[in-house]
Amino acid sequence: MERRGFFARLAAAAGTAAALPSRALAQGSPASPHDRWLTGLTGAHKCFFDFPEHDGGRPLLHIMNYINTYKAAYGAAPGTINTVGTCYGAPDRPSSMALGWNDFLWEKHKIGELLGLTDPVTKAPSKRNMFYRPRAGDPVLMNGAAAAAGMENLQKQGTVFLMCNNALARWVAFLSGSGSKGNPAEIEKEIRANLIPGVVVVPAMVIAIEKAQGAGVAYNRQ
Repeated sequence: MERRGFFARLAAAAGTAAALPSRALAQGSPASPHDRWLTGLTGAHKCFFDFPEHDGGRPLLHIMNYINTYKAAYGAAPGTINTVGTCYGAPDRPSSMALGWNDFLWEKHKIGELLGLTDPVTKAPSKRNMFYRPRAGDPVLMNGAAAAAGMENLQKQGTVFLMCNNALARWVAFLSGSGSKGNPAEIEKEIRANLIPGVVVVPAMVIAIEKAQGAGVAYNRQ
């Protein structure tokens, strides 16, 4: 009887072990198309930087620091580091949402004025996305001195930027009620057509964070 029990347990353990590869394969192929961005996070070192506010670009500096330190101190090879940044937050806050918008949207919707960012050359509210391609003297990223932490450069080093669809809906409602031209549907369509290259819109940032952690991506709240 005892021997039969032993072999039964052994068979059960073998069945569990046999099931593991299929589970791992399932994790590598997201069930939802909304999670496809996860398939690109294949490096040994992965971190999700969560920042609903732009904080003058400080979160971007931290992403750059993460990448550079892994390379310099740990000898991490190219392609082994993956980082994720966020574009979301409410319109009544110094939100990171517009970090994912191109210069056309910044000028049209007066983002520089909304965020209190002045162009050092024109001395007027910025009409360009300073976080994407920072210039010397810009009031972000250490007055433009840390241009290497600009979003375009971080993307070249494997950083993925996510935009929250729920937060985008709040911005559309805000802009449609603040005198901007066009109705909500037109504004949303225009925004989606003018995101900076590579930005991925996800259904909700709270779910993207959960999905990332489930895929083994470390979490860093900024």
